[in-house]
Amino acid sequence: MALDFSTLPLAFQFTSPGPILVKLGPLSIRWYGLLIATAVLIGVILSQELAKRRNVNPELLGDLFFWLLIGAIPGARLYYVFFEWSKYAPTPGKIFAIWEGGIAIHGAIIGGVLAALIFAKIKQVSFWQLADLVAPSLILGQAIGRWGNFFNSEAFGDPTDLPWKLYIPPDHRPLEYASFDYFHPTFLYESLWDLMVFTLLITLFFRSLSGKPRLKVGTLFLVYWPAYSLGRLWIEGFRTDSLMLGPLRMAQVVSSLGILFGLVGLAWLYLLKRPLPDVVPTPKGNGEMRG
Repeated sequence: MALDFSTLPLAFQFTSPGPILVKLGPLSIRWYGLLIATAVLIGVILSQELAKRRNVNPELLGDLFFWLLIGAIPGARLYYVFFEWSKYAPTPGKIFAIWEGGIAIHGAIIGGVLAALIFAKIKQVSFWQLADLVAPSLILGQAIGRWGNFFNSEAFGDPTDLPWKLYIPPDHRPLEYASFDYFHPTFLYESLWDLMVFTLLITLFFRSLSGKPRLKVGTLFLVYWPAYSLGRLWIEGFRTDSLMLGPLRMAQVVSSLGILFGLVGLAWLYLLKRPLPDVVPTPKGNGEMRG
């Protein structure tokens, strides 16, 4: 006898109200754009507050976020378009329609890191110090931004009849799943995972304020990589719209590299006890964070 999951106490389903929050004549305010703007605003405020506790000029973080946007948004879009070029080749003008969705967090991180390296070099400050102060905001922004996928009815998983499920309108379903109504809410899985990683990073940050020995510069950013990537590696396996390179899911490839990068970096800091290469000379104290 089949179990009717809909009768369970934890049964619930998500149904997007649509991508547009409000429409004023020709002007449309989309949920996706609002969520990104909200994530950026919260990220700036949070990073500046963390900077104060590290005796770093908070205005520096405000300036950095402007650079991050310049690097991250084009990076996120170009990364996505590169792997979905067949979709955009007939209508190249759509490449710039970022408000319709279609960005990749790994592309955003690559673009943001390049921008941050240039910024750190110009300002003659430690890249790793900046990265540590931004890492909690980054993962919190990812948790918020994933809900944009919900409103756009995109980035969902395979069909499911689990108690928690996401309704996808027929025009958004892959052809092979046209007869299915409900899918894994992978946006929710990743958002919840990101919140857990955020909690981990914030806990490490504040414990290090009074703990001894202090965290070494670069630790939070290095912890971010395996902590986030482990979840993405798992969740990506559910996705129906993964960016592909031949038979490989690119998010899983990059996540695997991210895990390796983070673990090697932490080993460099704590096993070899050497500071990370930086754009400026490493401060005294073996690269420890200063509160």
